[in-house]
Amino acid sequence: MSHWVLNQCSTMAADSDEMHERLIKSFQPRLRNLIAVQQVLDLLDFVTPDQKERIRQKNTNEGNRAAADALVTAVIQKPHQAGWFRAFVDALEGSGCGYAADYIQNKIPEPEVETENDNCVRLIQILSPSLVDMKVAEVRVHCLSQELITQDDSEIIAAATRNHGAKTGARELLGRIVRGRPGWFSKFLSILLETQHTKLYYELTGGSPDCDKQAALQSVAGKHTFVEFLFFLEQYQTQLTIILPLCVSDGARCAGAARDGEADDITLRDYQMKVVRPALEGKNIIICLPTGWGKTRAAVYVAKKHLDSRKAAGQTGKVAVLVNKIPLVEQHYSAEFLPFLKPMYKVERVSGASQLKISFVDTLRKNDVIICTAQILENYLDRSRTGEDEGVNLSDLSLIIVDECHHTQKEGVYNEIMVRYLKQKIKNAKLKKEQKPTVPLPQILGLTASPGVGGATKLDKAVEHILRICANLDASKIMTLPPDQLKRDSKKTVKPVEDRKEDPFGDVIKKIMNAIHYHAQLKPNGDLGSQIYEQWVVQMERKAVLEGDHKVRACAEHLRQYNEGLGLSNTIRMWDALNFLNKYHEEEMKNKTTPDEEQVIQITDTERFLFNLFKEYKEELHKLANNPDYENKSLSILRTKILQEFSTRQDARGIVFTKTRRVAIALTQWIQENPKFADLDVKAAYVIGGGDQSVVKPMTAAEQKDVLTKFRSGEVNLLIATSVAEEGLDIPKCNVVIRYGHVGNEISMIQTEGRGRAEDSTYTVVDVKDSGVAEKECVNEYRKDMMNKAIDKIGALKQDAYDKKIQEFQIQAIMEYRLRMKMKQKEDIKNEDPSEVKFSCRGCSQEVCTGEDIEVIEDIHRVNVTPQFRELFIRKESTKRKDSLLDYETNGYIVCGKCGQRWGSMMYFRGIQCPSLHVKNFVVAISGKNMPKCSKWTDVPARFSAFDYVASDEDA
Repeated sequence: MSHWVLNQCSTMAADSDEMHERLIKSFQPRLRNLIAVQQVLDLLDFVTPDQKERIRQKNTNEGNRAAADALVTAVIQKPHQAGWFRAFVDALEGSGCGYAADYIQNKIPEPEVETENDNCVRLIQILSPSLVDMKVAEVRVHCLSQELITQDDSEIIAAATRNHGAKTGARELLGRIVRGRPGWFSKFLSILLETQHTKLYYELTGGSPDCDKQAALQSVAGKHTFVEFLFFLEQYQTQLTIILPLCVSDGARCAGAARDGEADDITLRDYQMKVVRPALEGKNIIICLPTGWGKTRAAVYVAKKHLDSRKAAGQTGKVAVLVNKIPLVEQHYSAEFLPFLKPMYKVERVSGASQLKISFVDTLRKNDVIICTAQILENYLDRSRTGEDEGVNLSDLSLIIVDECHHTQKEGVYNEIMVRYLKQKIKNAKLKKEQKPTVPLPQILGLTASPGVGGATKLDKAVEHILRICANLDASKIMTLPPDQLKRDSKKTVKPVEDRKEDPFGDVIKKIMNAIHYHAQLKPNGDLGSQIYEQWVVQMERKAVLEGDHKVRACAEHLRQYNEGLGLSNTIRMWDALNFLNKYHEEEMKNKTTPDEEQVIQITDTERFLFNLFKEYKEELHKLANNPDYENKSLSILRTKILQEFSTRQDARGIVFTKTRRVAIALTQWIQENPKFADLDVKAAYVIGGGDQSVVKPMTAAEQKDVLTKFRSGEVNLLIATSVAEEGLDIPKCNVVIRYGHVGNEISMIQTEGRGRAEDSTYTVVDVKDSGVAEKECVNEYRKDMMNKAIDKIGALKQDAYDKKIQEFQIQAIMEYRLRMKMKQKEDIKNEDPSEVKFSCRGCSQEVCTGEDIEVIEDIHRVNVTPQFRELFIRKESTKRKDSLLDYETNGYIVCGKCGQRWGSMMYFRGIQCPSLHVKNFVVAISGKNMPKCSKWTDVPARFSAFDYVASDEDA
């Protein structure tokens, strides 16, 4: 009997699910306009995290309507969890989408009520250009009290108003009230009257301004008949040819972003309009505004007006937005250019991470705006010059926007592009004199938070530095605001650090280092743990490698690790420093063993001494690391500062900037493991760079994005970041900024200060022993002041004097470029016979191979696939992430079979095993003479043959 009951219940549940699915599908066209996707997603537990991420991405790229369709698809996807429909209804109700909840529960309003509500929505859309002028703060409060919006809606509207202006906030408000149940319109009219928006009220009702308030309120209560309302609406529709879309934000993006595939109006603030005005006249300029002041939004506005004017004149417009970091490509595409320019203009992004087999030339041809890394454009400009392949010309573009344009100097890729521009500009002047047709050049718009002073110590040199950047960008002006208008109220403090009274952990490390000095008969230069000592050790190591002195080389390598450990103990926990040293010695010991233990790897007397030395003191270091009384003072200051900020602020959100990836990760772990931070709900995560220059595993762009998304949502409220977060990345505003043991130049300081965008933000510099950050910060303040004076001085120049200086520096820039190219051509001449290039192991001087054995894959990887070489190395499994691309993957690494010195990585190219060599692990000799420095393959003056896939396949 019980089985029968269960079967019947199961059948009834299935039938109920089917009915709910049909209802949702039948009302899907209406649900598109009634669901606030982001808020609903936050309340749905049965939608998987992967589905939520895809829906959020669709919301970002295609708008709320498309995301609502994706959400509905996910909701009705089978198999269903028990209670899924009730959960969906609750999520809609909880996110302020009660009208949508009514429809899917078959609580459909009467036809005339539904039609009247639809017409009210249309009227708000039509009159939105006037309605956005409302006093949004007052109206928002009344709408909240009348339950036209939720508390979450109110906070999002307030944030949009605060960050992007009253009009943007008003669009947010309008976009949210029209989702309400029928009856919202009359409440909204009442609110307009109560908040003294009489004019707007009469625009919506078609009444007379002469009517008194009491009569107006009566009309709100229902004196206007539905027929009169329809007649009034019809009149408005015949007068207006364009119905402006409402901007309905998801709360995760700026409120001015477009939705549902339609471009929103771009509203600039007065100061933004002031700095873009020359660009709207077609002039080349640099916009210099602090981080968070809307430089990119101003650039989008210029791009749109540029394309509009070209279209009106019957000309083709092509805009290239150049960035210097791959993550910025997606950021500018998704958050700025796509929302505001689509669908009027086609926008696309291209980077080294995304282009693969797609033709950049075709992409440029088919789109109006291209966002790309500068190197991509430079590569295709060079292709056009050499004629090797289809390329592009500067004349194919009508506007180039250069992000972080202070990098347009010396040998940077921005400068490579701009030198091409300047050369053509000079040619055009000559052609014009000869009354010949000139080659069109694009307009240039540079964006920067700070041009810096280029290391200048005097004002005149600072002026020269900034003028050179202006010259390189062919800027007619550098547009900024007076320093008094750019000042923020952030409180800046510098926390000096006193030496520890006792540092027994550091004393033990120094004792080990001095024992190594004695063993290798070395006389150190500089204090142990200092930068001077670090430089001395590096020089000793290089000299020992060249001379084949393996005793000194091995000692110098270990001394470098101990010196870093000493620095880490002054910055992070002693325990973290010990873990670092312990891991290094474990890796070294691992390299001295073979997987099968059949092959004996040589351990020299010096190596044995070094291993035993650490083993001798390891237990003592372990005991000291566990004693909190000996912890460094800087860490104590940092702990006090974070606890103070998070205990006195209602919504603390901060960034701690530090020097290295290793320190960033260790600080994050320290915070996460400390219960005092947990008590104050401090939720930390780290953001580090994506390059492979460091031995610490890099962060992928997706991992960076994930952390920043969590920071934006509040799931993380304290970021621990390296310099990757200083420039460009779209990090939400925060009210706590801390520099911990690391200060860059004045540009870095200004960008870091800009991260504290909240009005009551604080900026703190915490000193660390031997870092000198307190003194450097003072120097940066001096340079910042000098930079502002230099910009003012440039702004005061008469245009003739300015133009003359620019022309002089442009001629110099072209001459310097030509000189660099000649030097590069000499360096690129690879005259050495590969047979005369010999490689020996850096660790034991064993002869490994000659240049004749080296083959090149895709102009990047140098491999040796000879049978003789295979006998010399041992393959080991790698703990690092495996790299996998279209034609090859790397998995594991190779070490010298004699001494365990790492040589490179094991690569599989189209199924063939190819040992890939890293030249820094070898001593390179040319015709019997050792090269003093050879850290990358381009340093080797010889050309190696291309990889022979067929021959290698046969050998395999």
